[in-house]
Amino acid sequence: MAATIQSLLEEISGVEDPIEELQSLKTALLSIPVSALRDVLSGQRFDVIFSLLNTNEREQVDLCVDILERILLALSPLHLVQNYREKLQEGLSHPNDTVKILALTQIGRVVEHPEAVTQILNNYDILRAVILCIGEEKIAVAKQAIQSLSKISHSKPGLDKLFQSDLLEVMKEVMGKNDIIRYRIYELVVEISSFSPISLGYCANSGLISQLLSELTGDDVLIRATSIEMVTTLAHSQHGRQYLAQQGIMDKISNMIRGADMDPFSSLYLPGLVKFFGNLAITDSPQQVCESYPIFLNKVFDMGMDSDPVMIGVALDTLGLLGSTVEGKQVLQKMGENFKSVFLRISQLAGSGATELRVRSLDAISQLLTLQPEHQTDDLLSLTESWFHLLSKQPMDMIRNISTQPFPELHCGALRIFSAIASQPWGQKMMVNSPGFMEFILDRSTGQSKEAKDAKFELVGSLLGSSTASEILGSQNYIRLKTYLSEGPYYVSAVASVSTEGAD
Repeated sequence: MAATIQSLLEEISGVEDPIEELQSLKTALLSIPVSALRDVLSGQRFDVIFSLLNTNEREQVDLCVDILERILLALSPLHLVQNYREKLQEGLSHPNDTVKILALTQIGRVVEHPEAVTQILNNYDILRAVILCIGEEKIAVAKQAIQSLSKISHSKPGLDKLFQSDLLEVMKEVMGKNDIIRYRIYELVVEISSFSPISLGYCANSGLISQLLSELTGDDVLIRATSIEMVTTLAHSQHGRQYLAQQGIMDKISNMIRGADMDPFSSLYLPGLVKFFGNLAITDSPQQVCESYPIFLNKVFDMGMDSDPVMIGVALDTLGLLGSTVEGKQVLQKMGENFKSVFLRISQLAGSGATELRVRSLDAISQLLTLQPEHQTDDLLSLTESWFHLLSKQPMDMIRNISTQPFPELHCGALRIFSAIASQPWGQKMMVNSPGFMEFILDRSTGQSKEAKDAKFELVGSLLGSSTASEILGSQNYIRLKTYLSEGPYYVSAVASVSTEGAD
């Protein structure tokens, strides 16, 4: 096979229109298993394929990219950078985006290699060209450049190159192109900052994070909306949250929520502000965040009662997120009538309205009602049971009615609520006392999609995973459920058919 590849390469270099030969080479390479490709390609040079990239013929360029993707992936990063560094550099400024992406992808492989990365770090022109790719129009090129630069920053030498050399000025120049590209650089900086406290220190010292934070209170509401997303990402790491707290950002965002009522354009960025605190509450402490910034939860309740579907959706997601934790449940319960009112609204939304909001309502309810076995104290069981009864006068019938509607996402959403209460003794009692409910669970003819079958299987598993299930459900139901579980989610019972000669 190596001889065949060599022969095809020689043919390609000797013809004026190499399309047919390139097709043959591509076919030959695809026929070789990836595991064997490195041995087959050993000792061969592929400069002729790189040279054929210098054309305006789209088909030729595409074929060359396909071939090089296959070949270069088989080469070790060290061999690649030692033999084709200049070719990769040329690819970074190629007019065709697929060539740029090819070069950036291979550079991404190289910088992950502890020895090969040095040859990239010592090449200012390559690093500069990668940064300039962030300013390219095509987002796929920019994303690949961001990914490669992020990998470079995982080492101190890489951080030194990016933030303590002229390359920092290159980044700042690229930022000046327009708002979109400025935010791509912010995206890179946030990604680097999230990696470690040390990398955050480099980014902070560069002044780029301060610049991002100042955009939170800028005049352009769309820029505010984008910057809050970036800041939320930065808050995912503990060292990121500590930095933001030191900079007074939590207080600033709290004040922005408080002042949103006075801003006619606040609907554009308010969801982002609420999501910021929602994520903060889950990563830190729901009680601490809600007590320190009471405006956050008050605003969530307001949004839950809003008429704007966007605001309602954010409230549903945030309440579900908060209520997924024990501490969050306790915080919400302390809100008394305010929470009760918004929970009733969630119940109404689950029963009628736009399908998307119904699905998000069902998801929020299932998160609010979920209680892991290790958290099932008398107080918390009493809490979830009281919430379930707030849904309607006949909550079991309400959720079951939703589960029979011909919309897979509603069917599965309703089953997830049953799964949430199935592990709790009060839920099991309601199920076994609800006429026909056990037959409904065991009936495999309802919900024929894979998602529906998985959701039903999860419900059965949730029931059987509880230590109280056998006692509450009774031995007959328990055995039937165990059989269902052992048969798996996609079991189909064989139906005997008897053919009668002469029958239609």
